[in-house]
Amino acid sequence: MERVGGALFRLFESLVDPVSVLATLFGLMLWFRDDQYAHYAVLGVLVFSLTFPGKSLIQESVLGSIREVVLSWLGIAALLIFFGLATGLYALFPEEVLLNWLWMAPTAQLFSHFLFRLVTPAVLAASGFPKRAVVVGCNELGRHLAGEIDAHPMQGIKLDGYFDDRLIERLDIGHGRLIGRFSDVANYVKENEIDIIYLALPMATQPRILSLLESLNDTTASVYFVPDIFVTDLIQARMDAVGRVPVVAVCDTPFSGLNGIVKRVSDIVLSLLILLLISPVLLVVAALVKTSSPGPIIFKQRRYGLDGKEIMVYKFRSMTVCEDGPNVPQARKGDARITRVGAVLRKTSLDELPQFLNVLQGRMSIVGPRPHAVAHNEMYRKLIKGYMVRHKVKPGITGWAQVNGYRGETETLDKMQARIDYDLEYLRNWSPHLDIYIIVRTVLLVFKDASAY
Repeated sequence: MERVGGALFRLFESLVDPVSVLATLFGLMLWFRDDQYAHYAVLGVLVFSLTFPGKSLIQESVLGSIREVVLSWLGIAALLIFFGLATGLYALFPEEVLLNWLWMAPTAQLFSHFLFRLVTPAVLAASGFPKRAVVVGCNELGRHLAGEIDAHPMQGIKLDGYFDDRLIERLDIGHGRLIGRFSDVANYVKENEIDIIYLALPMATQPRILSLLESLNDTTASVYFVPDIFVTDLIQARMDAVGRVPVVAVCDTPFSGLNGIVKRVSDIVLSLLILLLISPVLLVVAALVKTSSPGPIIFKQRRYGLDGKEIMVYKFRSMTVCEDGPNVPQARKGDARITRVGAVLRKTSLDELPQFLNVLQGRMSIVGPRPHAVAHNEMYRKLIKGYMVRHKVKPGITGWAQVNGYRGETETLDKMQARIDYDLEYLRNWSPHLDIYIIVRTVLLVFKDASAY
């Protein structure tokens, strides 16, 4: 499964969502006899870019699959409705097509995912799966790999067990069983028609690895070396190459190559559209800030941006002071520095609206880890492991931590640690779908979040 079959499996699964959504759209076009093909083609390209690659749901429960599909579609639908109403393009499509599409698209997605789940075992069996595999090395790395094989049966791999030179009393077997010693691998593989051999041995045992590889030359099994990269927290781990030298990315930005272009273009388009729509609100808020207390309308504060470089972030002033020094206390409940107008602005996040200008400047993104004051960064980078990794991406107006309850003051180290954990989870799992979901959650939460002041 991890060869050509695995690549095809992942490709087909990634197409389930976009194909289902596009099939319902064009099916409705034909059903209602609408001949505006060019309009549907443009909408189809936009929808495909938002839904591809589709999320893997083959290991999810039925309820989990329903939740994932519905939440993802709500985010996409909200974005399409927003654009359609803002630009007037929704008028190009019959109302009955759009209304039916809103409920038929997620229904078709769910049906397709469940059908894919039913068909996959038969396809795997017809293709010669499952493949039998053994793990050489019953250490933490080998057990971790065995656990992943056991947890994902749809990958089409069946684990026979481990090989290790240590006595079974010294081993924590976990998944599988101890088959024999390293010297037994070649014979066992030939006699039992093993398809895959995973070498989960540390690099320090290089002579032993070379000897083992030499003994396996007389077999037809595929041999994979499992690098010991689980000693660190992986962020966007992937294989790459420098010339002809293979390298493993252990910590990298999710916004490289095409992903970076998609992220930047969406930031520019959304920021321009939002600024245009909220321009009356900006004028009203600016007037209220100016009349509420002496001081500038816009508060500028130094924050850390992409790659830990300092940027200047804009906010509507919500306090009687404009602090930006080496010691900046976080805002607290009942903070005397907050003005009456400022309390409302902070509660509703209206004070953050000028940061859409930061997004247009390229300093920030709409979704990403929230930027902290430089003084707070310098303090927490010494206290929290992996703190600065969050700066592998541009800071955002809203983020994964904020929609999960970590918005506002982080008065304890534990709360800041939790916020950073969510930031790193965002880096690991970024997708356009996740950004849309966070934006929708932000809009729903902004007026009822009790943690902001």
